[in-house]
Amino acid sequence: MRYDSITEAIGNTPLVRIDPAVHGLRNTDLYAKLEMLNPFGSVKDRPAWHMARPHLEGTAGGDGAASTVVELSSGNTAKALALLAGLHGLGFKSVTNRMRVPEIKELLLLLGAEIEELPGRSECLDPTDTDDPLTHFHRALSDPGSTYLHTDQYFNPRNVEAHAAGTGPEIVKDLDGRAPDWFIACVGTAGSSTGVARVLREHDPRVRVLGLVADKSDFIPGIRTIDEVHQVGLFDPATYDAIEPVTSGEAIDGMVSLIRRCGMLSGPTGGAAYQGAVRHLREADAELAGSGRRQTAVFIVCDRAESYLSYVRRRRPELLGRAGRGPAEPSLTDAEARAQARVIGVGEARGWIAEGDPRPLVVDLRGPHAYAALHIEGSVNIADELFGELLRGGLPFDRRTPVLLACPVGEKSLRHAAALTRMGHPDVRSLAGGVVAWRDAGAPLVRA
Repeated sequence: MRYDSITEAIGNTPLVRIDPAVHGLRNTDLYAKLEMLNPFGSVKDRPAWHMARPHLEGTAGGDGAASTVVELSSGNTAKALALLAGLHGLGFKSVTNRMRVPEIKELLLLLGAEIEELPGRSECLDPTDTDDPLTHFHRALSDPGSTYLHTDQYFNPRNVEAHAAGTGPEIVKDLDGRAPDWFIACVGTAGSSTGVARVLREHDPRVRVLGLVADKSDFIPGIRTIDEVHQVGLFDPATYDAIEPVTSGEAIDGMVSLIRRCGMLSGPTGGAAYQGAVRHLREADAELAGSGRRQTAVFIVCDRAESYLSYVRRRRPELLGRAGRGPAEPSLTDAEARAQARVIGVGEARGWIAEGDPRPLVVDLRGPHAYAALHIEGSVNIADELFGELLRGGLPFDRRTPVLLACPVGEKSLRHAAALTRMGHPDVRSLAGGVVAWRDAGAPLVRA
């Protein structure tokens, strides 16, 4: 198979049947659409190219006005766009409120991307939140005079069109012209679920669509919580016959099943899709027993496992040959972290900084760009990943030094505070709501 450009290799990914001995559904033909086999490694290759193509194709320097492609993404869309931008002689800038997967951050840097971490209220853009820095940045990008080429994945209809033109028709073709009874989709930007569902229902209106979201107290890369999906401009609840949550534990269980029993090097999003599919289809499968009828279901394996080893290590260290919980990355549930960490609000933190005896060392866990833009006066900047490395050597601070940890929204600081407490530090606290809460309370912030 010969191509003149790597972009010609995007799409036409395999549809592979899962052995019933793996999933245990006797009356269901379950298929995985292997989007991880796209040339840049994920389902996002399709919309990234479809969104950027009108501006990039046909000219080595893009559309002439823009010199940098920019997207509000911390994952696969950013990865694909960074490669596409470089292919056309442009730079790429990833904007996010936090990079939560170290391997992806490192990969983006390897690809030449610039990363801007802003203290947004949510990982997902909410355009109705006029005080959110991400909203201000989004509006600036949409300005006609902007020097950026903004692909705008959360609102660009070409995100949906990429899957309506490619992914959906490919599924029908590979099922010998039939639409499946079920399509199971993890909901991120909602592009793939909306585009595929549209095509499948045009072919057969009886197709049912299950949307999977991350459990409210959990994090699965590439999947939004039910609260976050309502902030996505492409999300339409009418697309789904049902919307159900999945946990990170289920995502990793499904990921391991696909890897070890199916030979599919799936990441956690694909694992969540598989596990959610099997869980939801079990009742309907049982009802078909003895009827002579079967049902067909399709889910998407979005990307590959290699980028998520730290994600797995933190939650299931035994899968990577780590029987115990190391002090640097304790396998803490959210409930355990909340129980073990001491959390204080902005008012108490300000008083502690001003009048504490001794006064606390304030550690800002955000990236250097966000810290340089605005930070708590007197704080030191130790980015989250580096802080984790420091903990591997034991307590990084004298036990007599009280410590206040701050991150964008209080999530990372909570886990690190719990880890330090578990390691024996007597007085470490996490800033509730992070730097965003500090800013919203009107507390002073300074620039580097």
